[in-house]
Amino acid sequence: MKKVKFMFFSLAVFANLVVSHAQQTGKEPMANGKFQPTWKSLQKYEVPEWFRNAKFGIWAHWGPQCQPEEGDWYARFMYNEGSREYNSHLKKYGHPSEFGFKDICNAWKAERWDPAKLVALYKSAGARYFFAMGNHHDNFDMWDSKYQPWNSVNIGPKKDIIDGWAKAARKNGLYFGVSIHAAHAWTFYETAQRADKQGTKAGIPYDGKLTKADGKGKWWEGYDPQDLYAQNHSLSKGSDKTGTIHSQWEWGNGASVPTDAYCEKFYNRTVDLINHYNPDLLYFDDTALPLWPISDAGLRIAAHYYNHSMQLNRGKLESVIFGKILTEDQKKCMVWDVERGAPDKIQEKPWQTCTCIGEWHYRRSVYESNGYKSAKTVIQMLADIVSKNGNLLLNIPVRGDGSIDEKEEAIVKQIGAWMHTNSEAIYDTRPWKVFGEGPSVENANPINAQGFNEGKVAFTSEDIRFTTKNGILYAIVLDYPKDGQVIIKSLAQNSPLYPQKVEQVELLDFGKVKFSSEALGLVVTLPALEGGSSAIALKIR
Repeated sequence: MKKVKFMFFSLAVFANLVVSHAQQTGKEPMANGKFQPTWKSLQKYEVPEWFRNAKFGIWAHWGPQCQPEEGDWYARFMYNEGSREYNSHLKKYGHPSEFGFKDICNAWKAERWDPAKLVALYKSAGARYFFAMGNHHDNFDMWDSKYQPWNSVNIGPKKDIIDGWAKAARKNGLYFGVSIHAAHAWTFYETAQRADKQGTKAGIPYDGKLTKADGKGKWWEGYDPQDLYAQNHSLSKGSDKTGTIHSQWEWGNGASVPTDAYCEKFYNRTVDLINHYNPDLLYFDDTALPLWPISDAGLRIAAHYYNHSMQLNRGKLESVIFGKILTEDQKKCMVWDVERGAPDKIQEKPWQTCTCIGEWHYRRSVYESNGYKSAKTVIQMLADIVSKNGNLLLNIPVRGDGSIDEKEEAIVKQIGAWMHTNSEAIYDTRPWKVFGEGPSVENANPINAQGFNEGKVAFTSEDIRFTTKNGILYAIVLDYPKDGQVIIKSLAQNSPLYPQKVEQVELLDFGKVKFSSEALGLVVTLPALEGGSSAIALKIR
C-alpha cells in the first residue's frame, strides 16, 4: 500500500511539471530518455513480465457511437444514403444535414454509467487489466482534453470518462489501458461531406463541412465542427464507395493525406492523455503506429510513452503499446495485436488478440437475436490464445447509457466461474513445446489482414491446448468428452515431447483422476460432471 501511495504522489508531481512546460511551449514535449522516435531505437523495448503473466483483459469499447445502439462505425455509415445506419438515423433523429454526429455526441449522456460497479464485475471474471476507449475514429475525446474541445467533459455526458475508468481500475488492482483510434478521422468522416442523391433532401449537404460560424444560435455555438469532423480537405480517391477506406488504411492507394497540423494535434492530444492519466497500456487501431508512414507523430508518441514509463518506474519500463499488421522488426518495438483472430502457431514474442462478444459498439439487434459469443466460446479462445504465448482482450459492449445488458452480465459471470476454477492453467503460464493437438490444429486457418479468422473452426473434445508453469504441464480440453475419457496423444508412451513418466493427473478443483499411459496417448478417465463443462483443465506431474 505504501508503494501505491508513493506512486500516485509521483504521478501527480510529474504530470504538473509536464503541464507547466506544455503551457509555456504550446506543445506537448517529448520525454527524454532511452528511446528516440525511430524504429531502430524502439527495438530496445522489452515486454514487461506483468503483461506476460496477466493473460486476460476486458475492454469497454464505449463512446458516443454506442448511443444509437446500431453497432460499429455508426459515425461513418449514418452518412451513407440507404444504409441500415442511415435509415435508422432518419427514423430516430432526422436528416444528417440537420442532425449529424456532432448532435449524437451531445445526445450521449451516459446517465447510468457506474465504472466502479462494472470494473469490479470484470475483476471478478478474472481480468487482470482493463481497457477504456479514449477516442474512436469519430474523433471525440473521452477525457478533459486540452487539445480537442469536442470531449466528454464539454459535451454530452459532461464527465471525464477516462478519469472515472482509471480510478475504478486502480481501485480494483487492475492495470489500466486506453485505446486510441482517432488518427483515421480524416478519412473516416469523408462520408459526412456527401449529400443525398435521391428524395426531398437530394443535393442538400450533410453537416460534415459546417464551420464555427454556422453555430450561431445553436446548441453548439462557440464550437467548430471541423475540430470534430476534420473535413476541410479534398476527398480520397474512390471515396464514393464507402468500403474503399479499408484499402487506404495505411495512407496509400489514393487516401487523402492529413496536414501537418492534423498530425501534430493528434500527437499533442495523445501525449496529453499519457501525461495526465498514466495508462499502463496504449492500444492503437493502426497499422504499426498512428499516421505512419506519412508522419513521425506515432514514433514520437511511442518514444515519449516508453521514456515516461521509465521515469515513473525508477528506470524500469512497465508499459505496453499495441499495433496491428507488424513486420518482424516492428514486433520488437511493441506488442502485436491480432483483431478477432489468432495465429496458428506459438509466437516467439508475447502478443494479444482483441475481440468482442458482439459488435465493437453496442448494437441492440445483437442482444435481441441472442447473437453474443457464449462464455464457452470465450473460454475456448482464451485457452487457444494463451497456449500460443498470447493474451486475450475481450470487449463487453456498453450501451449508450453506460450500462451493460443482463445477457452480457451473465456471460461475464460464467467466464468468472470458469476462471475461479481453472485460472491456475492460465495465469503466469508459458507455452509448452507444442501449443495443442486435435482437429483444429490439423486444419489450416490463416490470418486475414489484421486477424479475422476466429470462429472458422469448431473446437471439440479432441482439441487440447497446453500451458506450463513451474515444471507442471497443463492440458486444457476444450470441450467435455461425452464418454468421459480424454486421450492426449502428445503424451503417449515414448513420446519425444514428454519422455518422463506421468506420475499424477489432477482435474482442477476436483483432485486426482485415473489415467494410464498407452501407446496411443495418455488416457484420462474423468468424473461425471453435472451439466458437463465448457472446458476442463488437467494438471499433469
